Amino acid sequence: MFKTINISFITILFLLNFSKSVYSEIINNIEIKGNERIPTETILMFSQVGIGQDLKINDLNEVLKNLYETNFFKDVSLKFEKNKLLILVEENPIIESVTYNGIKSKTLKEEITKNLKLKSRSSYNEILLNDDKKAILSSLKDSGYYFAKLDIDLVSIENNKVDLVFNIALGNKSKIKKITFIGNKIFKDNKLRSLIISEEYKFWKFISGKKYLNENIIKFDRRLLKNFYQNKGYYDVKINSSFAKLIKDDEFELVFNIDAKNKFNFGELKLKLPIDFNEQNFINLKETLNNLSNTPYSINSVDEIINKLDEIATLEEYQTIKASVKEEITDNVINLTFHIEETEKIFVEKINIFGNNITRENVIRNQFYIDEGDPYNEILTTRTINEIRSLNFFKEVDYEVVEGKQDKSKIINISVEEKPTGEITAGAGFGTSGEVIEFGVRENNYLGKGLGVTSNLSLSSDKITGIFAVENPNFNNTDKSINFSVLANETDKLKNFGYKSKKVGSSIGTDFEFLDDLRLGLTTSTFLEDISTSSTASARQKKQKGSYFDTYLKFDINYDKRNQKYKTNDGYLSIYSVDLPIISDTNTLTNFYNYKIFSELYENNISSFSLSLSSANSLTDDDVKLSERLYIPQRKLRGFVSGKIGPKDGSDYIGGNYYSIMNINSTLPQILPNSQDIEVGTFIDIANLWGVDDDTLSDGSKIRSAFGIGVDWYTPVGPLSFSLAQPITKSSTDKTETFRFNLGTTF
Repeated sequence: MFKTINISFITILFLLNFSKSVYSEIINNIEIKGNERIPTETILMFSQVGIGQDLKINDLNEVLKNLYETNFFKDVSLKFEKNKLLILVEENPIIESVTYNGIKSKTLKEEITKNLKLKSRSSYNEILLNDDKKAILSSLKDSGYYFAKLDIDLVSIENNKVDLVFNIALGNKSKIKKITFIGNKIFKDNKLRSLIISEEYKFWKFISGKKYLNENIIKFDRRLLKNFYQNKGYYDVKINSSFAKLIKDDEFELVFNIDAKNKFNFGELKLKLPIDFNEQNFINLKETLNNLSNTPYSINSVDEIINKLDEIATLEEYQTIKASVKEEITDNVINLTFHIEETEKIFVEKINIFGNNITRENVIRNQFYIDEGDPYNEILTTRTINEIRSLNFFKEVDYEVVEGKQDKSKIINISVEEKPTGEITAGAGFGTSGEVIEFGVRENNYLGKGLGVTSNLSLSSDKITGIFAVENPNFNNTDKSINFSVLANETDKLKNFGYKSKKVGSSIGTDFEFLDDLRLGLTTSTFLEDISTSSTASARQKKQKGSYFDTYLKFDINYDKRNQKYKTNDGYLSIYSVDLPIISDTNTLTNFYNYKIFSELYENNISSFSLSLSSANSLTDDDVKLSERLYIPQRKLRGFVSGKIGPKDGSDYIGGNYYSIMNINSTLPQILPNSQDIEVGTFIDIANLWGVDDDTLSDGSKIRSAFGIGVDWYTPVGPLSFSLAQPITKSSTDKTETFRFNLGTTF
């Protein structure tokens, strides 16, 4: 009996609900009440109902939804009786003005208000107000104001209008007092600290904004750490958390919890191609895969494979390929299989760019590897997005691919979020070689044109240098960099070398990629120089006193096969440059070559070998100017006083016409392994500086060599580096220096 009653009850409910849902009436009349500011026609348009429409009861909910979504109304009610629809509305107030109290910085105000929803002349809405409140506090937090407070005043005025007032108490910025790395982190704190952008607060860092907590920077720090570990073979590394622990008042400890896990090697790397593909086009890629087998896993190596796929994809024959990667992990060995597939030929109908309020669209489009009208290619699309991100003009770069309006076409929508691109830098250092102070201002995206503008001033114990430079990285869409600079410097070597030089001039040049990893540069420079000598200078040096006008043409070749430019541990770098005199009083031809190779001999070790050669000779057998003569760079010959080796004229060291240098460096991670802020290494430096223009002087040729130990120590006042060196071979006129140190910091 109960079963029968239950079935009957359910049946009745179903029929009632069904009859209700299907019940409908034709609208013969629509009446709207309560609207004072918003026209009746506008309300009808947004409601999406009209006379003669067959309106079901359930459709009333959709009408309510449509009207509320306009944000025009505080309350909406509907009545539908006898074919008449009555719409009763209560309008939201209009915001007459929006005021932000408590913020003096125009830049900060623009940052926190740029994405707010409530503005002057818009409709007031409590939900949107709460969203804006959260957005303001979040933006302030990103800018380092973790203790900011926000109160809101809503002032009613006549004609259903309001004034909106945000009262903001910024409080003190949240300082990073300490940065700590915990967990199975493998590497020392000082190395990890050098990788991230955030830095510890010091009272002298009055310019740097990196000393304040910033959630966006912390997120980027986590990515930098993860990339570093993955390039070191720690494929499965986990940056479990990064959190700020309040120490006192407005000071925080920034903690990164790292679990490096086990180190992985590449195993078998295979390439699977469609049957009809020409394997000859993939020979270089297969060679790369073979070379990577049994080497430590590196995300950069995977990128190298992707880049080679990019090159193949640019061939017309393979414009519509896509690649997928299958990973197979066994006992800390990663086997990779790259599947190359040819997809259906679909064309790019349009590429839209959104969010670039500052950066010009052509600057972004210059990074495209795929364009409108091209066959759609996933690999080139991904590379395009990565190139836009590499500009470092944007906080975020996202994209979506949607179906085009035409048959077999795609539309690519790219969204960017601008970020500040200006930098102010300052630094100071002192040590056995003297003191130096530097100050610089740089804008990386000047006027949104992608131009780099730099102004820099450097003051040391014997030199003052000022430079203003402009660089266009993609001149006239040619993928060639054009740079222009104006330079002025004064070098005072009267005390130790018997001369002083004042030099002003300018240069203009170009730089471009000629082949993979091979860049060529061509620069012309013109300088006016004035040389003066001391009363104690030799007669030969005094002969060079006077003014000089020189124009040179410089040619550079840069072949870079390093696995990464920062913290390199594998590969090599080869650089050659030559300065050709075009207009010159002395016609000095200068050649320079440097080769440096890196290798990881054992776990956590980085070893390097470098060879440097240089020559400076007059094509017309004139004496090479004092300022153009060669000296061994200080960092390349430890154990000797900088500039105090080689040819002499009386008591002055005058430099040479030639030098050759060889350096061997190797880190020693097993020394002080538990000291988180100290890195120890050993070195052997070998060099020779020789050659004079006057046959009556000794050419100073003698092999100089030294070995020793170097220490890099991250101290509370900045990075300190010092070396203990023991000369092995030297000339009797050389000045030796067993201990050398340098302490530097940024502001």
